[in-house]
Amino acid sequence: MASVPLILAFAAVFLGVLGINFLLVDLDERRRSRERERQEEEFRAEQRTRARAGLEHVVLPAANESTETPLEMEFGTWRERLAWFVEQSGVKLTPFQLALFSLLAVIAIVGGGGLLLHHWLPAMALAPLAAAAPWLVVSIKKRRRLARLQAQLPDVFDMMSRILRSGQTMSQALQAVADAFPRPASEEFGYCYEQQNLGLSPAVALHELARRTGLLELKIFVLAVGVHRQTGGNLAELLDKLSAIIRDRSRIRGMIKSLTAEGRFQAIVLLLLPPLLLAAISVINHAYAMVLYQYPTLLATTAALMVLGAGWMFRIIHFDF
Repeated sequence: MASVPLILAFAAVFLGVLGINFLLVDLDERRRSRERERQEEEFRAEQRTRARAGLEHVVLPAANESTETPLEMEFGTWRERLAWFVEQSGVKLTPFQLALFSLLAVIAIVGGGGLLLHHWLPAMALAPLAAAAPWLVVSIKKRRRLARLQAQLPDVFDMMSRILRSGQTMSQALQAVADAFPRPASEEFGYCYEQQNLGLSPAVALHELARRTGLLELKIFVLAVGVHRQTGGNLAELLDKLSAIIRDRSRIRGMIKSLTAEGRFQAIVLLLLPPLLLAAISVINHAYAMVLYQYPTLLATTAALMVLGAGWMFRIIHFDF
């Protein structure tokens, strides 16, 4: 009988701890829910601000010009290309700020290299690489972001197909994609939806979507929507087929990457080995390396040939199909 109070006390403590745990979990879930709502609201406000600013750069078609989207679309001026290049990387920088970082990298590399090597010629030779480094980082981020968007497109088109089959409009499908998917799909499709809310025609907004990203899949999607507006047809079925095609292309692209992985790794090693070895020799045995620095034309020719070879290899392993 003495054990009954102990059991009741244990049960009371257990239930009390369990109740406190449920309370803390509920409070944490409410906090996370409020945080998600705040982030979503900030994201929508950012999209609206971005859409308003982007309307100034949208080139509207002429009265006698078709609004349908061709497969080849380019930006007009170099400033537009540069602005979209930085924006598509997802980096919160302007082209001017990126150019400033490039200048600071040149100053740091040239100054630090000259003081370390006690000779300014090899440091000056590294100046182009230092200037290109920030732009290379942005280019890598852009390529990765577009690769993530490309991987999301099959699921995006499947969802849009289901929404269209339920009787909703294309604008509602764009909004659903913006609400349901993570970035960058939510950013691009939400931006397109906000452009339509601000008065841009659906054809032009979709045209801008394809032009911003430059993805062949989105160009085909926008072209298919344009043809559907003119001739009619089952757009949901077309989106299903497009989703299947993108998955097949992604599978083939993965096979190509796996088959060329060894060659790409060898190319990277061969490209990095000469400059790294030259830098190491310059630090370890500076007098020995100075003999080579007496022939700047040879160094410049070697660097130009290496850049040419790197570009050639890049073109071989990166192609559209």
